[in-house]
Formats: sequence, C-alpha cells, structure tokens
Amino acid sequence: MMRKTLFLFLLLVLGFSGAQAQVIPDTTKQLDQKFIDSLRLTVNLDSVDVMPQALDIKGWLLLNEEIMNELGGAVDNMYNFNFATAEKQFKSLRRRYPKHPMPYFLIGLSNWWKMIPSNIQDPSFDEPFLAYMDTTIILAEEMYDKDNKNLEAAFFLSAANGFGARLHAERKSWRKAAIMSNESLDYLQKSKKANGLSDEFLFGEALFNYYSVWIHENYKLLRPILMFFPKGNKPLGLQQLQQVAFNGFYTGTEAKYFLMKIYANDNKNGAAAMSLSQYLANTYPNNPYFQRFYARMAFTEGQLGIAEGISLSILDKINKKQAGYEAISGRYAAFYLGYIQQYRNRDLAKAKAYYRQCITFAEQTGERESGYFISSYVNLARMSDQQKDVKQAKQYYETVVKWADSKSSAEKEAKAYLKKHRRV
Repeated sequence: MMRKTLFLFLLLVLGFSGAQAQVIPDTTKQLDQKFIDSLRLTVNLDSVDVMPQALDIKGWLLLNEEIMNELGGAVDNMYNFNFATAEKQFKSLRRRYPKHPMPYFLIGLSNWWKMIPSNIQDPSFDEPFLAYMDTTIILAEEMYDKDNKNLEAAFFLSAANGFGARLHAERKSWRKAAIMSNESLDYLQKSKKANGLSDEFLFGEALFNYYSVWIHENYKLLRPILMFFPKGNKPLGLQQLQQVAFNGFYTGTEAKYFLMKIYANDNKNGAAAMSLSQYLANTYPNNPYFQRFYARMAFTEGQLGIAEGISLSILDKINKKQAGYEAISGRYAAFYLGYIQQYRNRDLAKAKAYYRQCITFAEQTGERESGYFISSYVNLARMSDQQKDVKQAKQYYETVVKWADSKSSAEKEAKAYLKKHRRV
C-alpha cells in the first residue's frame, strides 16, 4: 500500500512522468501516518517571489541565444531518435563547459528518451541515465552553493532530481525515489522565481499546477498528502503548458508531449490531441512514441486511412530493427490493422493475421491483460463464430475469460457465448 501511494505521488505530483499513472491505490486502507509526518518535516515550500530584474543571469546557458542556435538541431535530433548525432553536439558543449550541468542533463535526457518507447521498462539505459543526472546534480549544487540566487542551477536540480525520482520509482527503489522527489519539489519552488525570464522555467510550475489538482480529483486517498503542498490551479497549469509548448526552446517539445496526453486522456479533446500528435509525428518521423500516439489518435478519431498508413510504417520499422521500434508500438499497429481489415476491408484472413501478431507482441512484453490483447481475442472469436467455427470461437473466448477484467464487457461477452454454446 505504502509503495503504491508513493509511486503515484512521484509520477504525478512531480509531473515528470512519461505516461498517465496505471497503478490504482487500494482505497480500503489508510495512509501510513509516518509517511504524512515525514512529509510535514521534509516539504519546505518558499512562496516569496523575486523580481527577475534582481537576478544576475550572467553565465546562464539556458538564456544564451548563441547556445540555443547551436543546439537547435541537436535537440531536434534527440526527439527524432538520432541519438548519436544529438549526443555528439551535447558532448561538444560539455567540452567547452565541463563544469556546467546543462550538457550532462541533455545527455541524460537523451538516454531517458531511449526508454520512452518501452514505457520506461527497458533497464539497459538506467546506468548512463542515472550517471548523467547525478553529475548534473553535483555540478548544479556547486553552482547553487556559490550563489543561491543562481536559479538556473535550481532549475537543473529540480529537473534532474525529478527524472531520477521517476526512474527509481519505476525500479522500486523507494527510499532513493522519496529523497529525490523532495529535492525536486524544493528546487522547483526556488527556480520558479525565474519564470518571468524564460518559459523554460515555467514548465515545472505548469506541470505542478495541473497534476496536483488532477491527483486531488482522481485519487481521494492522496488528498491528505496534498495538504502539505501549495494549491495547484488546473486551468492555469494547462494555460502555462500551452505557453511553454509554443514558446519554450528546450522544454517546448516536452510540453507538447504532455499536452497531447492531457487532451487525449483527461480533457477528452480528441481534435486537439490529434493535431498535436500529427505535428509531433510529422516533425519527428523516427520517434516511435509520437508515431504510435498519432496512429492511436487517428484510429480513435475515425481517420482509418491515416491510422493504416502509420501502422504499416511502424511494423516495417520494427522489421528493419530501427532504433526504438519494439513490441509495444507493434502491438498498437497490429491491432489497428487487424481492426481495419476486419471491419472496413472485410478481409478476415488478413485481420486474423494482424490480431495474432498483436497477441504475439503483447506476450513479448508480458501484457496479456492489455486492452489490445483482450480485444484481439474477442475479434478472433467473433470472426470464428461468423465462419461457423464455434469450437475455435470458444477457445478464443476462454482466453478472454482468463485475462479480461472481471465484469468487463469483454468478459461478459465471452461468458455469454460460452454459456450459450456449452454443449459444443
């Protein structure tokens, strides 16, 4: 129970998560009082703002236009999964600024995006990612210790600790995750004093404003924790994310990434999510996460021609072993193609082949309880019944009963069919 609660807290309050939380806390139990007491002691929030004019920004690389011009291509290469090219440019910056946290953070972020297609489940990049984030923290602490008005250092301390907390939570290193999450939130409050200087600094506050309210709305069990944090403002957070998305240089794509997910999963604004996913997919054609999200939005918005084209491209890139294209993206693509063949093209043979491919991809990642896995079996069963192969349909529905959520529509359909044809 304690671990589930902390996990959600890390993923959502910090706002650095790569996806909507899927761990649902057990609401039949009470929060550990020691956890609440520890929050009271460790959370120290400073609400006093400093006017940007009072800050000395000399040496801040985040605000250096020459550095922005130099790194624009590198940042685009990173999001387009051309990691070798991007990291070459980041390392060039490191040679010139070996004591600044920025190049180390960017290389760490590059390793983070290598994990995104697997939903942060691939541990092969953990070591370099954590090493670069640790170096970022060490160098930023040195800068901040020398000058506690260096809010660029506070920005990197908040970001690096936040990313580190997220990964430690994913790997169930709860103590490390808790320590880094507290550090991240502390420095977030300090760095936001520079929000007026650049939208890069506004990004963290935007996420906090949105997700702190989101948690309050969706997880009643976590509401006692929120007593120890400043109140969020969900509409303001969304507005701030929009501002960062279209004005931020380093954080602009990250903000679009979060906005896309918010529109699709929370706001139920399919048109906005579709537009953002289309932009990101077209801007970064080699990014598997953006490609599969665009395919998802096209599919859910009924634009099956677009969904078909993207899905075929995803499977082709998987076959070519292109970087980042793996079973999760394949599961999405194969299901959409199966559905299109079944319901639009009426080609049951091709539909069955794609559904079986979707099932294979799901089994490779151990996601037999996923919606696409269950739905593939449901559709295979329906097609078997359509072809008068009741015995085969029953076998498919038996798998549905085994893996589907209790009382879900899929389970009800499967049980009803099995009951009706129990003598077959």
